[in-house]
Amino acid sequence: MADGSHIDELMELTAQSLSYLEINEHFNIIKEIGRGKYGKVLLVTHRCKTPMALKVMPKTSTKLQGFLREYCISLQLSCHPCIVGLFGIAFQSAEHYGFAQELVIGRDLFAVIQPRVGIPEGAVKRCVLQVASALEFIHEHGLVHRDIKPENILLSDRHCCRVKLADFGLSQKRGTLISFISGTLPYMAPELCAMALEAGQKASRAAPLSVEPSLDTWAFGVLIFCILTGFFPWEHCTASDDFYQEFADWCQEPTGAKVPSQWKRFTPTSMEMFSRLLALDAKKRCKVAEVRAYLNEDWVRTVPPGGRVVDHAKVKAGSTLSVSR
Repeated sequence: MADGSHIDELMELTAQSLSYLEINEHFNIIKEIGRGKYGKVLLVTHRCKTPMALKVMPKTSTKLQGFLREYCISLQLSCHPCIVGLFGIAFQSAEHYGFAQELVIGRDLFAVIQPRVGIPEGAVKRCVLQVASALEFIHEHGLVHRDIKPENILLSDRHCCRVKLADFGLSQKRGTLISFISGTLPYMAPELCAMALEAGQKASRAAPLSVEPSLDTWAFGVLIFCILTGFFPWEHCTASDDFYQEFADWCQEPTGAKVPSQWKRFTPTSMEMFSRLLALDAKKRCKVAEVRAYLNEDWVRTVPPGGRVVDHAKVKAGSTLSVSR
């Protein structure tokens, strides 16, 4: 079992051997297939006509160390069948850093989630089993993904028979300290939301946070909720969010308290699973592998009438994630 300590050495070696090439001279660009704050992903073919996805990041907004870390972590983990593979091609051009990865023909998980409905429970369980396997592998290597969400889960088919976890741009070694974050997302654990800067703040009032697998466990729990229902359970994990606070109150006394309004569709068995994945105390969260114990049980019983829906698309488009690295 690796501890992630050799990532730094791999980054140094990659920096020394990073080839210099212009994209148009070495790749045939077919079309753009993805774009984000990081840069863009291009569908290309190489000289040998092999189709691949080329992730390119502008040098103006990308630090060399950040690029090297993402590439080296992705390369180390790409042998797992539920993680996007890499070709071992990393380079820089005059304006970009880039690397080539496996082309997954299909859509991401976000694209198949029906708003306010989700996707069928059978497909959810197939997806959950594969993502759990990928996360186990990541954590065994002393690493934390830190960006588990439907947009980063690629599908070969809409029934989730074969899925792959992607995007290691925020991944870090376990134990790395985070000083602050700018902005929050619904997938972020409460201890991470506590690191968010308030308006006018230049430093967080909280002590630095150690990056641990429990951050992925929390995001994994929120992911399961989202794909089962088609909406978020809350917008952010702070006391100012009534839906999060309602869940937090239930967690303090799950046997006696009323089941939160957003969670009434779930069976008692699945609520037990959620209570372990989404334990407020990070040290008490279960490992992602423990969801396997619940796969043969029903997770959803009936969809309750009414209930508040958080616009998934709005949150996706309106929230930005900027992390101190």
